[in-house]
Amino acid sequence: MTGYDVIICGAGIAGVAAADALTACGASVLLVDACSPLSLTSNASSECYRNWWPGPDGAMVALMNRSIDLLEVLARETNNAIALNRRGYLYVTTDPARAAFLQQAGEAAAALGAGPLRVHVSPGTYTPAAAHGFDGQPDGADLILDQATLRQHFPYLADTAVAALHARRCGWLSAQQLGMTLLERARSRGARFLCARVEAVEMANGRISAVRLDGQRIVTGAFVNAAGPFLRQVGRMVGVELPVFSERHLKVAFEDHLGVIPRDAPLLICADPQTLPWTDEERAVIADEPEARMLLGELPAGAHCRPEGGAGSAWVIALWAYDAAPVEEVFPLPLAPYFFEVTLRGLTRIIPGLDAYVSRPPRPSIDGGYYTKTRENRPLIGPVGPRGSFVMGAFSGYGIMAACGAAEILAAYISDAAAPAYAAAFHPARYDDPVYCARLDAWTDTGQL
Repeated sequence: MTGYDVIICGAGIAGVAAADALTACGASVLLVDACSPLSLTSNASSECYRNWWPGPDGAMVALMNRSIDLLEVLARETNNAIALNRRGYLYVTTDPARAAFLQQAGEAAAALGAGPLRVHVSPGTYTPAAAHGFDGQPDGADLILDQATLRQHFPYLADTAVAALHARRCGWLSAQQLGMTLLERARSRGARFLCARVEAVEMANGRISAVRLDGQRIVTGAFVNAAGPFLRQVGRMVGVELPVFSERHLKVAFEDHLGVIPRDAPLLICADPQTLPWTDEERAVIADEPEARMLLGELPAGAHCRPEGGAGSAWVIALWAYDAAPVEEVFPLPLAPYFFEVTLRGLTRIIPGLDAYVSRPPRPSIDGGYYTKTRENRPLIGPVGPRGSFVMGAFSGYGIMAACGAAEILAAYISDAAAPAYAAAFHPARYDDPVYCARLDAWTDTGQL
């Protein structure tokens, strides 16, 4: 190896998508990671996607719409090898006061470009999502306020559910198949993967000149930091302190042998904050554990689950980011006390059938990763530091859905092509704008699940 146009540090979904987009532009690419491709955080994904994003502008919606466009093109080209569906995200509330909040969210999303909001107050007007595939499905969202419609299409929801917002350009896919498809396509155009650790990044006359990998010196004119949870550490190699931090996010998979969650269900999300009904004995035990005491107070909205696998599977995956405090990145990932039990109990608010598992839980499989993010939960995509240095990261758990669109932006910067207008919202230089930084104080809804 004597040299490459671009060296990418990190072979998670961001890195392999970048390699795919850059090789499509004719660049020679070396993809570097100390682990196997797609084996760290990308391997623990919930595999979901959505164009349902809040924000003061439509930049995140525009990025996701474009990225989903690219996912759909890839699915068509490969006979849907990535198993893309469009079952949607169903936000459910048991609080009549929050029905108005869901309507406001739908109207705001429509204004940002996510598609129209349809409100259903009588039977027969709502069209359910197809269990498989993605073509021919509506976009936007359906706000279901009619109880008969809720019972007809979602009979497993609690009788106390008063409204549900079905965001439609959403669903899930096979993240591993997506990643391997992008990686193999990049390799077919000449990209190479090297299992190695980046030791140093060299500069000459203010620009990137070479990268040292486990003792090898490889000449390059461009270096991409796509290091996921190690974004800050790699940024320091080019003299940049990236404005990111990490949160620990876990997910649990369990066998739903009672068939509580139908196999054709959408992603089901509890839209209500809640305080779990611990017994006095349970509260006493939890109070004695410092890391668990926060479980006794009000926990945020967002407990969610979906069926996993095909028609013959009984597995369900569930997540709840009820503890999203910034942490240091440590591997193996530390687990949280009571995570499965807490998540299960949180979901019973909207899916009471899951209560049967609280006293006799199935054996769980728990994994997860770090959501490395910026303060406003928008990614960093573009040049940063010396000439020839770029970053593509801070995807905070949404890398699977954003990677293809983000890689297109990165490739435009590196090849001096025109980037889309919304790319400016993700440029690292946005923090140099005092007006933008002042707006961050009022930025409360980051769209994090």
